[in-house]
Amino acid sequence: MFYLKNVIVLPLEKEQKKELKEGGVLYITDDSGTARRLLSEGQAVLVYLHAGNRQEDFSFCKYACEDPGELDMQYLERVYRRYKGIPWDILETQRCLIRETTVEDVGDFYRIYEDPSITAYMEPLYANPEEERAYARDYIDQVYSFYHFGIWTVVEKASGEVAGRAGICYREGFEDPELGFVIAADRQGQGLATEVCRAVLQYGFRELGFERIHAFVQPDNLASLRVCDKLGMESAGRIELQGQEYIVRVQKQEGSCTENS
Repeated sequence: MFYLKNVIVLPLEKEQKKELKEGGVLYITDDSGTARRLLSEGQAVLVYLHAGNRQEDFSFCKYACEDPGELDMQYLERVYRRYKGIPWDILETQRCLIRETTVEDVGDFYRIYEDPSITAYMEPLYANPEEERAYARDYIDQVYSFYHFGIWTVVEKASGEVAGRAGICYREGFEDPELGFVIAADRQGQGLATEVCRAVLQYGFRELGFERIHAFVQPDNLASLRVCDKLGMESAGRIELQGQEYIVRVQKQEGSCTENS
């Protein structure tokens, strides 16, 4: 775990420092020239917008706020992590840490996806690992940075090893988000998928404000259907997507989840 030592606010009337979790410095400034200089030096910068600097151009900055005093430590830590390429820790379950994917995870994904049972119901990875790494970089830069959610990496806490992937994403043509998950074949049958997906659904409702989350499951994917049953996801009919039939399951915000069996 990294620890952010200081937040330095400048060039305001008085330099301020706050103790934060992480391992570096996050600068908060209301001056465009200072922001440019700090960014050119590779620093993490949060812009403070107010009536006195509305005419300045801050379009080159990723993050801005109007009241730094209202920002909590978690947000400031996440801004710093985004600049430094440190993945956000999303949530924890009893046995797993769910965090943003890193390019370094790609090697573990190939280990997981080499089992034929994994790719029976989902697209395989790129044949060329460099293409998969490039895709991961784009996903981090574009999806995580824009939505602040997506498909994340599941790490088993006891071993520290990547055990799968899970998260929430949008499917083109659908208004409601979709639950997605895959657990390594050697860790299936232990209830990890149910444990992780339950936590992801709760995060989607409580932290992201979704009202409905869908799952699209092929009819013969019995393992995933069992997970949906344990989660208490309701049947919502069937749909055909790109020539493939899917069973649609849905979880609503007001719905209750059954206990993991």
